[in-house]
Amino acid sequence: MTPTWVSHAIWWQVYPLGFVGAFPTPEGSAPPEPGEHRLRRLVDWFDHAIALGASGIALGPIFASRTHGYDTTDHYRIDPRLGDDDDFDYVIAEARRRGLRVLLDGVFNHVGAEFGMHRDAEHDDAAARWFRGRPGRFHTFEGHGGLITLNHQNPEVVDYVVEVMTHWLRRGVDGWRLDAAYAVPQQFWATVLPMVRESFPDAWFVGELIHGDYAGVVEAARFDSATQYELWKAIWSSLNDGNFFELDWGLQRHAALLDSFPPLTFVGNHDVTRIASQLERPEHLAHALVIMLTIGGVPSIYAGDELGFRGVKEERFGGDDAVRPEFGSPPVPLDDFGTEVWGLHQYLVGLRRRHPWLHAARTTSVRLTNRHYVYTTRNGDDALLVALNIDDEPLHLALPELGTARAQVLAGSSAPPQELVDAVVVEPHGWRILQPA
Repeated sequence: MTPTWVSHAIWWQVYPLGFVGAFPTPEGSAPPEPGEHRLRRLVDWFDHAIALGASGIALGPIFASRTHGYDTTDHYRIDPRLGDDDDFDYVIAEARRRGLRVLLDGVFNHVGAEFGMHRDAEHDDAAARWFRGRPGRFHTFEGHGGLITLNHQNPEVVDYVVEVMTHWLRRGVDGWRLDAAYAVPQQFWATVLPMVRESFPDAWFVGELIHGDYAGVVEAARFDSATQYELWKAIWSSLNDGNFFELDWGLQRHAALLDSFPPLTFVGNHDVTRIASQLERPEHLAHALVIMLTIGGVPSIYAGDELGFRGVKEERFGGDDAVRPEFGSPPVPLDDFGTEVWGLHQYLVGLRRRHPWLHAARTTSVRLTNRHYVYTTRNGDDALLVALNIDDEPLHLALPELGTARAQVLAGSSAPPQELVDAVVVEPHGWRILQPA
C-alpha cells in the first residue's frame, strides 16, 4: 500500500554530481577534492524548492563511483567528489528542518568495474557468483563495459541490497528510485522490498520503467510507483505534432494505471532533453506543465526546468552533460522567459497543493480535435475543467455544452479576472483552468 504522505508529494529532482560541478569536471579544472564538501551546496537551494512548492528532494546518485554515479563502487560511501557522511547528515537535517522529504537513487541492476566483489571475482568463486556470466565474460548493462550486471538470483545479492536500503532509510531518507528497474527480474524486487518494508513500512519505492505493462510489473515487483515515460512522450509529442488524440490515448492509459498505483509524472528529468528545448513552440511549455499538474499521479520537476533552462540530450559519449549542468548559488538571474516560467510553475504547483485531491484524479475528454483538447479532471465531487488550444484561431467554448452551466476561471494565458462565466474564449495557443460552479 502506498504510504499516505505520498498523496501530497511534489518532488524537486536534482542530479547532484552535475549540480555541484563534480561531474563532468570542467575542462582545465582539477577534480573535486573530498574536503570540498560539495554536497552541502544542495542545502542552499532548499528554500528555492520550498518557494516552488515542492515537498521533497529527489536526489540522483550520491554513492561512490568513478564517473556519472551509475557505476557504483560502494553503496555505503558518499561519493568523495560530493563529500562524506557528515555532509549527508547535514543535508538530511536541513531537509527535515524545512519539512522536506528525501528520495535516493538506488542503482542495483549493475555496479562499476571497481566494485569490491568485481575486483575479487577473478580469483574468488564466491565473489564471481555475484555477477551474471563468468570472469572475463560478465554480462553488462546495455553494452556498457564499465557497468557489470549483478546476479539477482544470488541470495547474497538479495541480502546486500536489503541491507543497503535499510541502512540509508535508517539514516533518514524516505524512499528509493530504483534505477533500471526494468532490467532486474521482478522476483528479485518482490523478495527485497517486503523485507525492507518490515522495518520501514512508510518508505516509498518507485521503479524506473520505460515501456511495457507498467501495472503488471508494479504488481509483480511490489513497487509503489513507476516512472510514467509513456505519458511524458505523449505530452510533448502531441503538442509538437498538433495531435491531441495521442495525449487523450495516453491519459486514458494513465487513468487505468491510477486504478493500481499513482505513477511518477514528469515533463523532464536528468535523462531526457529539457522540456523548453523539446517543444517546438515556447508558449506550449505552459500547456505541458498544466497537463502534468492537473492530472493524477506524483509530480516531479527537474531542477532548472522551473527556471526555463534549455538543454538537449544527445546519443553520444557525454551526451547527458547539457541537461546536467552545474548550478551556482541562488538566485539565478533570469531573462523574461525564465521569469515567466518560474511564475507559472509557482502558480500551478500552488494550485495543485490547494487541490490535493488531484493526486488520485481521473481525466475525461469533453472536447477533442487535433489542436483543441478540453478535459475534466475529477476525484469524487471535486473537479476542474482544463481547456488547451494549440491552434492559430481562438477556441470558443459554451460551458453548458461541456456539462457544466457555469464555472469560475482560476487561471490561464490572458485569463480574465476570476468570475463565474458560462462561456470562454481561449486565445490561439492559450489555455484555461476552470472550476465548475
